[in-house]
Amino acid sequence: MNRSQLETFLRQYHREAFLWARQCCGFDGELAKDVIQQVYLKVLEGKAKLKAEDHPKTWLFSVIRFTAMDELRTKGKWLTVEIEEDMAWESEPTETESHEDLIRRLPKMQQEVLLMVFYHDMTLEEAAKVLQLHIGTVRTHYDRGKKKLKEWIMDRNRKCGSEDTVSGKRMD
Repeated sequence: MNRSQLETFLRQYHREAFLWARQCCGFDGELAKDVIQQVYLKVLEGKAKLKAEDHPKTWLFSVIRFTAMDELRTKGKWLTVEIEEDMAWESEPTETESHEDLIRRLPKMQQEVLLMVFYHDMTLEEAAKVLQLHIGTVRTHYDRGKKKLKEWIMDRNRKCGSEDTVSGKRMD
């Protein structure tokens, strides 16, 4: 892609890119703005290059993810997956938590996979490319995350005596 095409592409995906950056930065909007700015500089200066033009959105999300990880690491906010998994299961969710809050309780990889699939309309194959994981690993995180969310929502519904859906998408 030439510079003009890159600029058009970045404008086209800016909103989704910012939302993904925000999610990768633990929902810290200011940090996400810094990450997006760094990503755009990397892309426009040629430090991050799109090798195959068949999946530019997947490529952009990968650049954002790894730039966010670097930023979180330098700011001392990055935790290992094992620590986060332990933290995620320490307490049961409260009845007042939103679906987005429930997603944040999941281990990091499950969060990322579910956010890509449900909020960014990516396939599991695209999510695997962004996360640089084997498709089977991504499917496992996807299934475990869905099951845990469904369990939490069903428990909350039983306690409240109401029925609910998650963002209009089926959880089974």
